[in-house]
Amino acid sequence: MQRHNLNFTLEEEYLLIAIHTNIEAHTLTFLINKHLKISLKRKTRDIDFIKHDAHISFPIYEYVDTKSETIYFLTENKCKSHSEKVTSAGSLFASDTVVKTHYLVPEYNQADFLLKIVDENIQNNVQLVQAKLAEIPKVSAFYEIDQNKLKSKQNLNFD
Repeated sequence: MQRHNLNFTLEEEYLLIAIHTNIEAHTLTFLINKHLKISLKRKTRDIDFIKHDAHISFPIYEYVDTKSETIYFLTENKCKSHSEKVTSAGSLFASDTVVKTHYLVPEYNQADFLLKIVDENIQNNVQLVQAKLAEIPKVSAFYEIDQNKLKSKQNLNFD
């Protein structure tokens, strides 16, 4: 009996937008909800990584539009971890707090937030989404990221 193997990968169609702003995540979520007329809500589970003995957690906000079958995700691209470093210089034991910044997508470490929109017909809505993001006063810049050039694409699996 002949054996046939099918090799394919199922890639989802999505738009990935990098957002530059100095506001907090909950404020940006509120403004995106207001301008895009959606209802992003924080998921109960964050994206968690353990890197070099540091626990890294990125909160995720999600909205599922059942009419258009579109899923919106918003997450921070930066996370700071605090760890204690014990040294023995001068006094008996001194400790310093070391703060490290980690990125969900290190290739775009200047971006503060990432907006991922999963939709089969996303190319039809790109201009609309960008026009609505341009209306948000506290967003200093935003741009589309080509996901085919990302090395850390696996970090964007929010399911």
